[in-house]
Amino acid sequence: MSTPTMPITLSSPLSMYSIPAVWLTAFLPVTMKTILIQKSRGYNNLEPRQSTSRIATDKGLPSAVAARILRMEGAHLNGYENLPIWIAAVLAGHIAHLDNYTLNVASLLYIGGRIAYNYIYINQATEPQSWARSGVYFGSLSLPMYLLFKAAAKIAASEVVVPAVVVL
Repeated sequence: MSTPTMPITLSSPLSMYSIPAVWLTAFLPVTMKTILIQKSRGYNNLEPRQSTSRIATDKGLPSAVAARILRMEGAHLNGYENLPIWIAAVLAGHIAHLDNYTLNVASLLYIGGRIAYNYIYINQATEPQSWARSGVYFGSLSLPMYLLFKAAAKIAASEVVVPAVVVL
C-alpha cells in the first residue's frame, strides 16, 4: 500500500530549495559565457579566469560579442555577490519560524527577479534598459531584506528561542 502524498502548495516547506535555485541563476551566465567564448575564439581551460579579459582585448572579435561576454561575466559576479544575503535571509526566516507561505512567495519572487535581472543584463543595449536592470536589482534586493527584518522582529519580540552558538 502506498502512502498518500500531500499536494505541494505555497504553504509547503519549500524555501530551502530556493538556495540552490538562486545559486543556479548565478552559475548559468558563466556557463553561457564559456560556451560563447568557446564558439568565438576557443576557451582556455588551463587559464579559465583569463578567458574573459583575453576576449575583451581581442580586436578580431566583433565588439557586440565581446560586450555580451563581459555582461555575462557581470551577471555571474552579481549573482554570487548577492547569494550570501539570500542564504542568510532564508536561514534567518527558518530560525525565526516565519510561515512557509511568506518564505515561499519571497523565494519565488527572488528567483524570478534574478532570472529577469540576468536576462536584462545580458541583453541590454541602451541606457533605459540598464536602468530597468538596476530597478529589477533593487526590487529583488528588497526581498531578502524583508525576510531579514521580519525574522529579526520576530526574534526580538521573543516569539522565538534562538539556539545558542557554542564556541569551543
